Amino acid sequence: MIDHATLITYVLIVLGFVFIPGPATLLTVARAASSGARVGIATGAGIAVGDMIHTSMAIAGLSAIIATSALLFSVVKYAGAGFLIYLGIRAMLDKAPIELNGGAPAISADRAFRQAVLTEVLNPKTALFFLAFLPQFVRPEHGSIAAQLAILGLVFVLLGLLSTVVFAVGAGRLGNLLRRHPAVVKWQGKVVGTIYCAVGVRLALQER
Repeated sequence: MIDHATLITYVLIVLGFVFIPGPATLLTVARAASSGARVGIATGAGIAVGDMIHTSMAIAGLSAIIATSALLFSVVKYAGAGFLIYLGIRAMLDKAPIELNGGAPAISADRAFRQAVLTEVLNPKTALFFLAFLPQFVRPEHGSIAAQLAILGLVFVLLGLLSTVVFAVGAGRLGNLLRRHPAVVKWQGKVVGTIYCAVGVRLALQER
């Protein structure tokens, strides 16, 4: 299965993604700040379910490609690396607005969960991210490709859920911080963008 060095590298990269405020975090904080931690946690759970759906779709489409064709694997690798670098450049250049309206009307946890699932599933950038990111840590010589993709996807989802729960519980303070200091959001884009670009370059240079 996945060797320890690859898994540790993957976990560290994912931790950098999920614990630096991004769109999923800001959505969770906005919900929690306006409707309470329970609604924020439900939002995070909805995002996690959406990510699981994206993982399943990635597994279905990528397993055969990685297993049977060196050429197609290379295409996926370079396309994925290019997409990650593109995301990194966009993240560093974009001006991310803060939309944390503490006066927004409260919604139920069930509704917040359903909205988060739908939002995440219908986000094409998330789908492309999973298609680009997961295969880069798969080693065909280490056994079942589908199982490796499933493990990588599950680790991503669980770490993402952990981060949204942490942010939801601390949403009051975090929301106030982001509202008072827009530079926090500005710099998170630059940090996340740098991580994306670094991962993209690394993946482009690695061998099958």
